[in-house]
Amino acid sequence: MRGPRAAGPHPRGRLAAGRAACAAATAALLLFTAACSGGGEREPHPSAPGPGASEAVRPPEPGTVFDYQIGGPYAPPGAVRAVARDRSAEPAPGLYNVCYVNAFQAQPGDEVGWWRTHHPQLLLRDGRGALVVDEDWEEPLLDISTEARRSALLEVIGPWIDGCAEDGYDAVEPDNLDSYTRSDGLLTADHAVAFARLLSERAHARGLAIAQKNGAELLGARDRMGFDFAVAEECGRYNECTAYQEAYEGRVFDVEYRARDFENACRSRDGAALSVTLRDREVRPAGSPGHVHRTC
Repeated sequence: MRGPRAAGPHPRGRLAAGRAACAAATAALLLFTAACSGGGEREPHPSAPGPGASEAVRPPEPGTVFDYQIGGPYAPPGAVRAVARDRSAEPAPGLYNVCYVNAFQAQPGDEVGWWRTHHPQLLLRDGRGALVVDEDWEEPLLDISTEARRSALLEVIGPWIDGCAEDGYDAVEPDNLDSYTRSDGLLTADHAVAFARLLSERAHARGLAIAQKNGAELLGARDRMGFDFAVAEECGRYNECTAYQEAYEGRVFDVEYRARDFENACRSRDGAALSVTLRDREVRPAGSPGHVHRTC
């Protein structure tokens, strides 16, 4: 992920300190959201799903106005029709909801300790036995290098995806597809594609659409991975928006963190197909100092 990440969510079944208080605050917020949106019914979002998806899977419509809320949920602005939230948060009533899951790396902090304790063999290690870490975010990479390890990882991450479906999300975005590029050559694109396919099959089996999160260099493997749409960070900055639009027929949520890149992405839109959102780098909730949210 090029932009900021949500503070480390714990695997389902492990209660984090203060979760009850957060849940109460979230519940109050969602009551407010429901009142503003006119009810909790989620409207259907018909569109062609990716390979292997069932008829129940509904990717977002092209041009759907989007808000990226992985830093904390809040009542979406009036024009917003889709949001992405961390899997520890409740979906927004009445909107298209995308569930954030860190599927290729371990969240920093307590979750690293959880992996060390429960699944140490699934953390990627170098020749000296040291963890291979994404230094930008202090996140150890998960080891997707063999079929056996990918299957074992799915036993952990699969239930997280199931939880997204049980909570009422419409889709899931598994983050860090491109972690192999930070693996010091220990992982390959083929490893990432193979694990992405497992994640897509699990999501589709639970009625969820699934997004390709970054990794524009893997767009040519879209059919093999089974993704239905894309969540792209800074495609305006890196001139990748057109590639994503072509691969996913406009079903793309682009998140920019700099005003000039936001403007560039808005200029690159093909009609109303590309949904572009400007967020602050800390993806702060509305009302917090420094919060930014603009769309075009």
